[in-house]
Amino acid sequence: MANHLFDRLTAGAPAPGTPFIQAGPGPGVSYGELKPLSGRIANVLAGIGVKPGDRVAVQVEKSVDALLLYLACVRVGAVILPLNTGYTAAEVDYFVGDAEPALLVVDPAKAAALAPVAAAHHARLETLGPSGEGSLPRLAAHADPEFRTVSRGPADLAAILYTSGTTGRSKGAMLSHDNLASNAEMLVDYWRFTSKDVLIHALPIFHTHGLFVATNVILCAGASMFFLPRFDPAEVIALMAKATCLMGVPTFYTRLLAQPGLTREASASMRLFISGSAPLLAETHRDFEARTGHAILERYGMTETNMNTSNPYDGDRVPGTVGFPLPGVSLRVVEPETGAPVEAGAIGMIEVKGPNVFQGYWRMPEKTKAEFRADGYFITGDLGRIDARGYVHIVGRGKDLVISGGFNVYPKEVEGEIDALPGVVESAVIGVPHPDFGEGVTAVVVRKPGATLDEAGVLAALAERLAKFKQPKAVLFVDDLPRNTMGKVQKNLLRETYKGIYAAG
Repeated sequence: MANHLFDRLTAGAPAPGTPFIQAGPGPGVSYGELKPLSGRIANVLAGIGVKPGDRVAVQVEKSVDALLLYLACVRVGAVILPLNTGYTAAEVDYFVGDAEPALLVVDPAKAAALAPVAAAHHARLETLGPSGEGSLPRLAAHADPEFRTVSRGPADLAAILYTSGTTGRSKGAMLSHDNLASNAEMLVDYWRFTSKDVLIHALPIFHTHGLFVATNVILCAGASMFFLPRFDPAEVIALMAKATCLMGVPTFYTRLLAQPGLTREASASMRLFISGSAPLLAETHRDFEARTGHAILERYGMTETNMNTSNPYDGDRVPGTVGFPLPGVSLRVVEPETGAPVEAGAIGMIEVKGPNVFQGYWRMPEKTKAEFRADGYFITGDLGRIDARGYVHIVGRGKDLVISGGFNVYPKEVEGEIDALPGVVESAVIGVPHPDFGEGVTAVVVRKPGATLDEAGVLAALAERLAKFKQPKAVLFVDDLPRNTMGKVQKNLLRETYKGIYAAG
């Protein structure tokens, strides 16, 4: 029977003995083992009552078994709900209460804390540990490897991914079989993946980047991967001689640059370095190319849309941009309030449409309606512009826009000027309440070790570079910027931390 996603993921499977996972936590897995191993788990899921359309919530450490659980969910027709391993029991309670999964799979170490959550919401609880321990692997060891994959169509749900919830409660983005399959197939072609590729997989798998982009692309291409439990820069450099690709977030690349072993010789076997999930500093892009000879390929995606744009495989990979709309994806920049097109090169709200765009927010029909235009374009919440060459630039989140004295200030513009100053590692520009201006433009800056740059120095440097209304009212210095698990700066935390600075002054 046809299962839209599983059939598409396995259509390009190479010879059975070809490795899918060459190394990682636990033994490797060949392509010939994928069906029987995932079939055992699928039989367990079906045997404990998981039906097509049921949700399976998963909060476990990264492991080969966790990846096989994802494939088993697809095969049984269930909807996987991966949860960040950092979520507390109280946070998991919200997600389980909202999604009402039939099954909650957790790390054995968290079973005692999460058993009341499962019981409260009538979900069955099973455990899965990073080294193959837990009740689910024990059940799978005795299950039949043969499983008749459940029929599911393109529009059937394959996953629900909850947004980070930086404003208001988290929303569950519903992703269909075709949302995931079509995006993976398109990326295989656009990024030139083949069965000869070997990916260094050091991303978490509770997020669209590691679970769907990285894993699905490798499966579709019939390629293989080193499946690392976490990112270790020295280990990644050591593996480059046996690999061809790395998918990462900006912090991967800044940490690699801090390693003396990152050289042209060390990366000579690599063909592609991809970055996403957070903005990559242009300085990082240039420094990495100078050290390795490789231009990082930056792309733009969202929980709700998978991948939308990418710098080209062939052609200029322009620092500070996210490239062009991917084939099949329509992208436009509009006035946020009216939806009217902006002038060429002007900043506005980015909207996208295509087979990659999600089906809506779980049990939030009004919110879903509000986030889509009448002609089907999804309002991303990201501000950006398209330059004369067609490259898309992300300026920032709409909610991060600073309105100071009635003027719009786009943080990325100010950050770009500050980041270019000698002695600056990076910066984050936020708006916080100001008695005279409504919001005061405020810069939070990380200095390089030994740098003596101070507030006066920053303001003096910006005086000739930015209009007065764009210049920070205060410059604050910190050791590190707060980030989420995918490396995005958490500006909401900065706004909360510094919300009283002008009132106090």
